[in-house]
Amino acid sequence: MQCIHSHSRLIICLQADDLLRQDPNLNHEYLPIAGLADFTTASQKLIFGADSPALKEKRVVSLQTISGTGAVHLGAAFLAKFYNPSNSEAKTIYVSNPTWANHNQIFSNVKLPIKNYPYFSAETKGLDFKGMVQTIEQAPESSVILLHACAHNPTGVDPTQDQWKEIASLMKSKSQFPFFDCAYQGFASGDLNKDAWAIRYFVEQGFEMFVAQSYAKNFGLYGERAGCFHFVTGPASEAADTAVRVGSQLAILQRSEISNPPAYGARIASVILNDEKLFAEWEENLREMSGRIISMRKALKAKLDELQTPGNWDHIINQIGMFSFTGLTEKQVLKIRADDHVYMTKNGRISKFDPNLDSPIPTDLV
Repeated sequence: MQCIHSHSRLIICLQADDLLRQDPNLNHEYLPIAGLADFTTASQKLIFGADSPALKEKRVVSLQTISGTGAVHLGAAFLAKFYNPSNSEAKTIYVSNPTWANHNQIFSNVKLPIKNYPYFSAETKGLDFKGMVQTIEQAPESSVILLHACAHNPTGVDPTQDQWKEIASLMKSKSQFPFFDCAYQGFASGDLNKDAWAIRYFVEQGFEMFVAQSYAKNFGLYGERAGCFHFVTGPASEAADTAVRVGSQLAILQRSEISNPPAYGARIASVILNDEKLFAEWEENLREMSGRIISMRKALKAKLDELQTPGNWDHIINQIGMFSFTGLTEKQVLKIRADDHVYMTKNGRISKFDPNLDSPIPTDLV
């Protein structure tokens, strides 16, 4: 099974579409405010694991959203309206520096104060773990910390599992609130469970938390805007009731903004997530695609080494996912753009997702 370019769908989505068209009960009625139940239930199992104690104890409430962007926005709107820690300075969301540019816009739009924690080390081209944990440690108790679950955008740098454990321990000691953004599950390592490891670990540690989940990349459903927002409450005798109450307020927010989420993309994803054969085929798609991205990283580094390009380029293969921070400065980026028509963002970020499946080197670098 081969994958189609990023602006199309995976072929498996076309198979799911065929199945939908054969359903005599298919209609164009509104979905419920919380979305397609088969989709949100399957999304819970995908992100938290089918055997998650949080699911068994009914400590999770989920709403279908306008992809990952809508999920982040729904969480932001809820925090702006309802999150009132005893220390008013804690009503601040900490985001990585750098982060996905839209994070800042989303939280600014709902008037949530934003602060940054160090993330990318320009010196090592890797994670500034020391700076990250120092800032989280200095943040007020009950602060909200936005975390990229895997394949950090834009750097391609992820914490190790041991580092995630240290982050969780620190945040738990300060009663801080994790807000995970997961846009690349299965697209980072090719393993859906591995890419969800950090989220599942935080759930195991008893955190109350938000998770924003997108199906744009891992299903290729970019234009269908299929996503999910999850609230997880910590273990407690009243946890299930808390989840219901929070779910009710989330539904009120959703109703006032989009009324009902779109059906088509969620139906496509739901068919695949709930069909054992199609799900297995999708997993193989993801392994193939992520493996291809990894091979492209290796090919790029090999070519840089072959050309004796100044500097160390190990970070190209140490980073993960669709994006890579090359370490090039804005001045260098503008120079090679002007001199050689090689294009990338000014911060030196490149994409490893090549529309030409036969090309060994990313097209934005040749």
